[in-house]
Amino acid sequence: MEWLRATGHSYREMERTGRGLVVVEALLHYRRPAFFDDELTLSTHLAELGKVSLRFEYEVLKDKEVLVTGHTRHACVDLATGKPVKMPEELLRLARGRP
Repeated sequence: MEWLRATGHSYREMERTGRGLVVVEALLHYRRPAFFDDELTLSTHLAELGKVSLRFEYEVLKDKEVLVTGHTRHACVDLATGKPVKMPEELLRLARGRP
């Protein structure tokens, strides 16, 4: 949702059009442990954009050491039916870096 906010949009706006993004896949690779009270940084970027889904990749870091890597895939669905639908054109433009 931060990705949408960073472009001046909100997830609520998308929901008002009857579409939503649902997590359909999540994968994590734990490389090193983190401990209580560690200060961690989460780095996220859009890695892939398809007609009905998108994929974000993640890294969790402590200082500059990578502790966890992973990704999530989100499908665009019609909120009334739960069925996959095409990404809104506005989202496609945002992902391509166009307003």
